[in-house]
Amino acid sequence: MTRPTVVAAVPAVLLVGVQIAYPLTEGVGRDRVTVAVVLLFAASGLVHAAVTRGVRWAVGFLVIVSGIGLVAEIVGTATGFPFGCYDYASGRLGPEIAGVPVVVPLAWTGGVYPVWVVAGLLNSSARVRIPLTAVGAVGWDLFLDPQMVHDGQWTWCSGIAGLPGIGEIPVINYVGWFGVALVMAAVLEMWDRTAIDTGAARVVPVAVFLWTWLGSALAHAMFLGLPVSAGYGFAGLGVLGIPLVLGLYARRITLRPGGHGTM
Repeated sequence: MTRPTVVAAVPAVLLVGVQIAYPLTEGVGRDRVTVAVVLLFAASGLVHAAVTRGVRWAVGFLVIVSGIGLVAEIVGTATGFPFGCYDYASGRLGPEIAGVPVVVPLAWTGGVYPVWVVAGLLNSSARVRIPLTAVGAVGWDLFLDPQMVHDGQWTWCSGIAGLPGIGEIPVINYVGWFGVALVMAAVLEMWDRTAIDTGAARVVPVAVFLWTWLGSALAHAMFLGLPVSAGYGFAGLGVLGIPLVLGLYARRITLRPGGHGTM
């Protein structure tokens, strides 16, 4: 591994360790682990972005994704648009802005970064990468929302029906996620043009993506008592994950420095 790759791998390795500890905790301890997971998730993406694309680009990514995410969450909790009516549990995840825990927009950054990278590896065309990123974000949320609702971090008050087996989360939530992620991806596409693609190794974000996809499916099915969301999340992120694995196996996709995405 190159030195930048090793540096970028540090928060990712810590992220895996803390996520493994999550099912073993409860109460205040679990809340603290949840915050640690979010911070390390965001750090894994931002550190990789900084060492491969530059600090300026990484800061721009943070401002775009966390900024749009924070605005969407503030509007969402105040009006019910675009995710449906919901509220965060008070005082469990640290400081809040207008009732939204500060770590929540950072979760958007951590979750969107590996999806953005993988979408670009699958297809670098903006017309494909932008909606593919939005689809991947929804796939990740099919894990995230059921897990956090099960843990009581937020609750829904929407009368709109949900998916079979997770009816407490309205379908409009996923429509909202797709719309917000679509806006994020469109702005990121413009921001991406401000930096030169160095062809640096994508090993870390791809590994984080695969861990999030396969590790979350295993955790939901075996350790968290959420087999339904295990299936939904596996299928949702699998829209990107399956072609990624097939592309890596067939060597149509390379993660080496100097390589490209789809070949």
